[in-house]
Amino acid sequence: MTTPAPETLAKLTPVLTKRWLSPDAWRIATYEKLDGYAALRKAIKAHPDDLIQLVKDSGLRGRGGAGFPTGLKWGFIPQGDGKPHYLVVNADEGEPGTCKDLPLMTHDPHSLVEGVIIASYAIRASRAYIYIRGEAVHAARRLRNAVNEAYAKGYLGRDILGSGFDLDLVVHSGAGAYICGEETALLDSLEGFRGQPRLRPPFPATHGLYASPTVVNNVGTIASVPYIVLGGADWWKSMGTEKSAGPMIYSLSGRIANPGQYECGLGITLRELIELAGGMQPGHNLKFWTPGGSSTPLLTAEHLDVPLDFEGVAAAGSILGTTATQIFSDQDCPVYATYRWLEFYHHESCGKCTPCREGNYWMVRVYRRILAGQGTQDDLDTLLDTCDNILGRSFCGLGDGATSPVTSSLKYFKQDYLDYIEGRTAPKLSDKQLVGAH
Repeated sequence: MTTPAPETLAKLTPVLTKRWLSPDAWRIATYEKLDGYAALRKAIKAHPDDLIQLVKDSGLRGRGGAGFPTGLKWGFIPQGDGKPHYLVVNADEGEPGTCKDLPLMTHDPHSLVEGVIIASYAIRASRAYIYIRGEAVHAARRLRNAVNEAYAKGYLGRDILGSGFDLDLVVHSGAGAYICGEETALLDSLEGFRGQPRLRPPFPATHGLYASPTVVNNVGTIASVPYIVLGGADWWKSMGTEKSAGPMIYSLSGRIANPGQYECGLGITLRELIELAGGMQPGHNLKFWTPGGSSTPLLTAEHLDVPLDFEGVAAAGSILGTTATQIFSDQDCPVYATYRWLEFYHHESCGKCTPCREGNYWMVRVYRRILAGQGTQDDLDTLLDTCDNILGRSFCGLGDGATSPVTSSLKYFKQDYLDYIEGRTAPKLSDKQLVGAH
């Protein structure tokens, strides 16, 4: 394990993570001692439009993967339309490798609750929902406790802080479906229907929850809002890069000495993150990695110095996504890793559209053949052709994301595939595991 240099340690910018290690950080008494709800007291005195403009000026972009400008999304909500407005927090975090929202909700739930109140006030919503992944039982308990504490203190409910603003907040646990991380499938699930993506347009901004104007934001996005209200747009922009402002929680896992959450300004490189994490594990050298979860194209050791912001990663041919940085070494097989990811996407496909439902089904079987030593070079063409028929033709992003590890691993590691096909690498799967692959 290596000790990070002082200049690398200085890259750490604890903002959203600053309370995580405080004793009883999840309790409202601790939260209020550490600037908790000070932003709400400030925001509630401002005009809602001024708050939307503040978030626009800060350059805050969605932390859920797409990176869409948050203030712009809030500004899409029509005002004076006579309809109820809703805020929905997407806490369905299910992308393989992604684990930044779960600790935030577990250790600092009030930062999310406060962000929800401010965002709801800004978009004139009187009802808000946090849709949390069904398996996140402990985090859901902490969130519900935080909501109850906020009601008891007068931060939620009727006439919040004497402002005349009313807000009810509901924490809703899903049933553990990855597809419900897609915002329109989440809305259908929240309404009590099967979680499947909707056809767009119309968009949630005008026809969201219960066919009313709705903002859907990620946990990290909403939890950032109180800090922006207190610190100001210029302070927020002092971290990160010109087009990707603010800090980001990078979730490091895999072949590193100290996996975990590292909050740094957007634009840090993987080389610096690995140094912060104590270096690679002994005997391991970096081979490939995901910048934002398994649905983002793989990058290699050649990309160690790519700025990990929205523009830098895109220029390198991938997507920043959820900053779920999974790190693999020369002792890991990119073919097998891609197969395991594809099994996940095949299992989690909602089945609504043919390209995703059938394409992932057949690609899993092709991978089983290859990994069992029974593949052919034609199989590689089949994989690329199948990806071509999924990408851009699926009903939602699940299908598109499933193609990312396939096409990128074939781009960088075609020889690893050929080694299985031509017998240089011993089969990883047995004939028993090959059942149904033909």
